Amino acid sequence: MSATWASVLGRLAGQWTGLRSWRDGDVARFQRTALPLVLAGQRNIASLTASYLEQLYRDVADAVSPRVALDLDEVTGAAARNGADPADVYKRPFRIVWKTLADGGPFDVAQQRGADRLEIIAKTDLQLARTHATRAVLEQQPAVTYYVRELRGEFDCALCLIASTQRYRKEKLMPIHPGCDCGVKTVKADFDPGQVVDEAKLEAIHSAVQAALGQSDRGARAVDYRKIIIANDHGEIGPVLGFKGQRFTGPADVRLPT
Repeated sequence: MSATWASVLGRLAGQWTGLRSWRDGDVARFQRTALPLVLAGQRNIASLTASYLEQLYRDVADAVSPRVALDLDEVTGAAARNGADPADVYKRPFRIVWKTLADGGPFDVAQQRGADRLEIIAKTDLQLARTHATRAVLEQQPAVTYYVRELRGEFDCALCLIASTQRYRKEKLMPIHPGCDCGVKTVKADFDPGQVVDEAKLEAIHSAVQAALGQSDRGARAVDYRKIIIANDHGEIGPVLGFKGQRFTGPADVRLPT
């Protein structure tokens, strides 16, 4: 799966840099090559996810997985973004370029900001294919009770580290964040253990933060990550990991040139 991520992101970056110009007329040209590339990557990720979960089922349930029916059209493309048109989504990096230039920013900064936005969008699409495929498959695996987040990245962020101590109901999408590449591990259990399934890891994270920040009130637990790490519901991409009190940017916060 990591090879698919690397290939899609690398080729997209090359296509973006190769534009040489980021005007209105370049949008459709970029979309003609970028959209099929991302969709193919999503479909490959979804298929690999289904195969992985079928294989994992044998270890979890000590039985062969029921044959999974996965409709790739329902877990990729616009379906993975709650109906948002991919053409509109992949115009957003250009809008970042135009806004930066309109605000007086230098061209190289504008181009790089657009490239960064493109990378985040593509990573999100690839991860959405995985999370949507996971939910579709687990709904067809009766022996699975719940699943947990499996850390995959070389440098996992604090949000993912803390969230990896929690359990997720199999009918729910795994919350993600920009750049998230976490996988899943399924669990068969006789009972629901509650939200926290790895108290030892959660305590270790708390201790590490205390050591870094110089806090010492362990009994009072001034920072309880079970309460401050939440999943906000994003209308387009579903549950997104964040800190309590955060909100999504809206039209009142950002004004882009038309």
